[in-house]
Amino acid sequence: MLTLSPELKERLATPLKIGDLEVKSRVLQSPLSGVTDLVFRRLVRRYAPDSMMYTEMVNATGLHYVKQLPKIMEIDPNERPISIQLFDCRPNFLAEAAQKAVAEGADTVDINMGCPVNKITKNGGGSSLLRDPETAEAIVRAVVEAVNVPVTVKTRIGWTDQEINILEFAQRMQDAGAKMITVHGRTRSQGYTGPAKWEWIRRVKEVLSIPVIGNGDIFSVEAAVRCLQETGADGVMCSRGTLGYPFLVGEVDHFLKTGVEKIPPTPIERLECAKEHLRALWEYKGQSGVSQARKHLTWYAKGFPGAGELRGVLAVVETVEQGCDWIDRAIEQLPA
Repeated sequence: MLTLSPELKERLATPLKIGDLEVKSRVLQSPLSGVTDLVFRRLVRRYAPDSMMYTEMVNATGLHYVKQLPKIMEIDPNERPISIQLFDCRPNFLAEAAQKAVAEGADTVDINMGCPVNKITKNGGGSSLLRDPETAEAIVRAVVEAVNVPVTVKTRIGWTDQEINILEFAQRMQDAGAKMITVHGRTRSQGYTGPAKWEWIRRVKEVLSIPVIGNGDIFSVEAAVRCLQETGADGVMCSRGTLGYPFLVGEVDHFLKTGVEKIPPTPIERLECAKEHLRALWEYKGQSGVSQARKHLTWYAKGFPGAGELRGVLAVVETVEQGCDWIDRAIEQLPA
């Protein structure tokens, strides 16, 4: 039976303080490109009303050159707390973008310094900033000066196993004015493979005074508790564990607050959620929403008889009606 140690229970009993912002949950939903739009965040927040949510990454350069703000920055006035995540390598562009994010209603501005994707890193953004700590520090200082909300950083432990520099890097981010840092326990070269090295999260926590959030391999309530116990982190951020499973943040949050594990949703409940997700994406984005829904639907279709066959048809869904019909047929085959 999963239990919270007395020390951990005491540590988690108070709100998470990010600068002068208090968040009543120690569990955060990670920003995920192509995933954490308004529709997805609403589903996650249904089960985790107190948790910090993040938008998808927003390109500061793109914002500089457009007159109309992209839909990616759209947030619901009621979805608090909310953070807008930005990426770039130019302090002035990021400062300008941060001001727009705050005008949109962001409670914090998060700077992405961990994305491993080539198209981001080759232009000096994401995890490439781990190799350029002077620029990273200048970015944080510029954004802190530009806005009146807490500025946070999400990063990795280093570029490669031979270039793990997170301790010095994290210290510089704190000194520059960052009010929280989220550490994904992998290097850039790892991508999303191999186990996350949580021991580096623990070492960061030991040297910083600002909150440190643990990220990487949080796929269950048990993993979240283990990460918190092993690292001493101030909270955990769920990422890929929520793909096709928007219940995870709420499950972790509920356990940390009550010591009681929620009964997980049945396959039928997960599939009903998949239909809701599909309909909402259609209403929000039209036909492009249906196309985007395909990956989400395949993520929901796991862990029950016939799931593989269902994934095959959902991966090519053309209409809302078609997708719901295929899902309803699968539900009919499952025990109530």
